Amino acid sequence: FCSIIAFAVETLPNLSKSTRKFLYFFEIFSVLIFTGEYLLRIYAAKKPMRFIFSFFGCIDLIAILPFYLSFGLDLRSIRVFRAFRLFRSLKLVRYNMALRRFYLAITIAKEEIVLFLIATFMLLYLASVGIYFFENEAQPEKFASIFDSLWWAVATMTTVGYGDIYPITVGGKIFTFFILLVGLGIVTVPAGLVASALSKARGMQESNASNPEE
Repeated sequence: FCSIIAFAVETLPNLSKSTRKFLYFFEIFSVLIFTGEYLLRIYAAKKPMRFIFSFFGCIDLIAILPFYLSFGLDLRSIRVFRAFRLFRSLKLVRYNMALRRFYLAITIAKEEIVLFLIATFMLLYLASVGIYFFENEAQPEKFASIFDSLWWAVATMTTVGYGDIYPITVGGKIFTFFILLVGLGIVTVPAGLVASALSKARGMQESNASNPEE
């Protein structure tokens, strides 16, 4: 948790040299702690390779790998590698019952979630194609291609509606109306899946707690 806070503090402007130096040594200390924990878990695991490629094993590795890669290469200046430190927050899942329940719920509903994501991406593509054919001639600068139309599709289907791109043709407006109706369903489906899975996960945890010998 402290490592995550330190990551946020590093983004503050006009930090003193002493503060940056402290944060750097704190980062080294944190990485050493995480590395020791990672190696001990591999050593204690009955099946080390299985742990290494497990969800928590991958999270533990990603949390420390960018630091070691920075030796010889100044990867600290590359934001994507610095952002990998945020994966350390996922380590909290291991120690919090509620977070573990959420992880278990995602595992239970993973097939339904994958199917939902596939269907969502297909609908996004179809929405992009549809609005492109309706609006391309009327607004070639905004709907220049299907890829440009994809931004409109995402903003519309998620019901965000930024308003920077919108249809002006009659056909485009009617098409948008139906896409908005579909978008309302898309927003609610994941909530239902996760809520149902959380209920099952809670039941499984309570069952395991009441029958530990099993």
